[in-house]
Amino acid sequence: MNHHSGPEAAEAQAASGRFSFSQARFLVGDLQRPNPKIYWADFLLSIISGHLAFHGMYYLPRWYPDAEWLWPAVVGCFCACVCFYMRSVMFIHELVHLPKEGFELFRIVWNGLCGIPLLVPSFLYYPHVDHHRRNHYGTEHDGEYLSLSHRSPWLIVGFVLQALVIPFLAIIRFLIISPICWVLPEARAIIHRHASTMLVDPSYQRTDMTRRVLKTVEMQEAFCFAWCVWFLTRGAILRGEAIDPMWFYAYAVAVALLVLNEIRTLGAHRWTGDGESMSFEEQMLDSVNYPHAPWISELWGPVGTRYHALHHLFPSLPYHNLGIAHRRLMQGLPADSPYRRTVAPSLSGAIASLWGRAAASRRKVRDVATDSAEVRRAA
Repeated sequence: MNHHSGPEAAEAQAASGRFSFSQARFLVGDLQRPNPKIYWADFLLSIISGHLAFHGMYYLPRWYPDAEWLWPAVVGCFCACVCFYMRSVMFIHELVHLPKEGFELFRIVWNGLCGIPLLVPSFLYYPHVDHHRRNHYGTEHDGEYLSLSHRSPWLIVGFVLQALVIPFLAIIRFLIISPICWVLPEARAIIHRHASTMLVDPSYQRTDMTRRVLKTVEMQEAFCFAWCVWFLTRGAILRGEAIDPMWFYAYAVAVALLVLNEIRTLGAHRWTGDGESMSFEEQMLDSVNYPHAPWISELWGPVGTRYHALHHLFPSLPYHNLGIAHRRLMQGLPADSPYRRTVAPSLSGAIASLWGRAAASRRKVRDVATDSAEVRRAA
């Protein structure tokens, strides 16, 4: 599709029911500038609230072991902690798309307060740009895509349940594997390709091993390594506890946070690709927006992630303008614009549809295999 088509071409596309990128860009073109004040206020409020909720969950049983309100308070702190941490972590998505100039300090502070303590340093998400490359989306070059609509529905279950082991893998990655890379530089290339990316497709291989990237990777690895050492020894150092109770609180929060993010990810796309390149319009229709019920959708899809189809249209739109942009597009685009089909009423409904497509695909494969077997027997 020609992104530089003129008004007449845009009108022709609109009249034909095709998506007009130039018309959409005209409607939202003034919303591209990120507001640093919003980023700073939102992130700092979220991460500080998350840390306070975590420590409340941890210390309340120590301070008030016999209080009648103790466990409701602990559960409340747990839920608040997961929601605030979810919002804080999702800023990693914005870091990829923010301009390099003007947000250097924000990147440093995000890593210091969130990325390092939660073992999700920003270098893990650099390859996210491959997910937005027109010819990479949905292919083997896209680490954030699996053809889930064409796989067994039980892969969806496994996708969520992997949250149980990821916390251990994160500690192994930074506590054990990072020092191996420092001592044995020849291991770096393998680890960078296969174990240095937040991904959906485990077969994805990272390719950006430049000197500049490696400098950032090694620096963030060092901080994560130090944090792991402190986290695993703090109980023994501070209280002489061989088994630190904080480990169990941290694991529970990590699993809940990961499960929430896995569920969010399942609803971000319709996952209808088959591994081949998709057109711009197909990519848009394979992605989903959830503008309804913001009081709940903003909890599981914070920092603009509930507007995933819109984000794929305009990756540089700052998260705080996505709601405005979506409303403008819904009002300004023609009634038959394909963009309107990106809207889903609920996350649960979208995941149920995904399960249905996957189950139907498996049934089709089994039917074809059965028919082929019967043909062979008849022959």
